[in-house]
Amino acid sequence: MKTTGEILREKREKKGLLLRHVSAQLDIDTAILSKIERGERKATREQIVRLAEILDINKESLIVKYLSEKILYELKDEDLGIQALKVAEKTIKYGVTKNK
Repeated sequence: MKTTGEILREKREKKGLLLRHVSAQLDIDTAILSKIERGERKATREQIVRLAEILDINKESLIVKYLSEKILYELKDEDLGIQALKVAEKTIKYGVTKNK
């Protein structure tokens, strides 16, 4: 399964775009974008949305991938991580149902 960074790099390269061109559109340093692509730095949600636009990636699927990696980063070393996810899922479902 590809990481968000791998997806971004692959799509950027397929489009023939240089790091410096994409980073300029994001108004960030080229080194930062390079680190995002290599998984050494996390992008912001706003950067992910903008990258989806620049690289013609489905925004929803890229955001879902980005969010799943954020959750994984927080819970990967937790013994009770799966249980916490189940509780969070129920809470989200309850919140969505309650707000309708």
